[in-house]
Amino acid sequence: MSRIGKKPIEIPKDVQVEFKDRTLIVRGPKGELSFTIPNGIEYSYQNQTLTFSRTDDDKKVRAAHGLTRAIVNNMVQGVREGFAKTLQIEGIGYKAEMKGKSLMLTLGYSHPILFIPPDGITIESPNPTTIVVKGIDKQVVGEVAAKIRMLRPPEPYKGKGIRYLGEYVRRKPGKSASK
Repeated sequence: MSRIGKKPIEIPKDVQVEFKDRTLIVRGPKGELSFTIPNGIEYSYQNQTLTFSRTDDDKKVRAAHGLTRAIVNNMVQGVREGFAKTLQIEGIGYKAEMKGKSLMLTLGYSHPILFIPPDGITIESPNPTTIVVKGIDKQVVGEVAAKIRMLRPPEPYKGKGIRYLGEYVRRKPGKSASK
């Protein structure tokens, strides 16, 4: 039995859960998300508690058991509180600024980069070296943050680039260190 899959999910009072066929719809103060429950996974919703169980011990069903519970738990947390990822920019002349809802990045290339966020995602730049990606879908927030980081990943020699808040970049010595 999956350790994560068998944990119950407590549904807060300000979140509504609705089932239509095999689709689960979660509504909260920040928005609405939906997820199709895979075949082989059964759900039970009683007394503001949602639990998942599997119908057989097939390998794919076992794998989907914990995954389904984790995705639904993230949906409940997302529509209630939302998710945020913070990125830091390091390097002389590297900066970020907001142009309406889009993000303008100057990352040492010959041209500035305009990043337009997808629907449901908001991007903030409280100062020129910090970017905050916010949204209700944890997967999309992480994906957008990864796309922004990919524009100029941190390099190991000087540490310049875009990194997650708290990310450690292992530094390498240059060619003069070998002598």
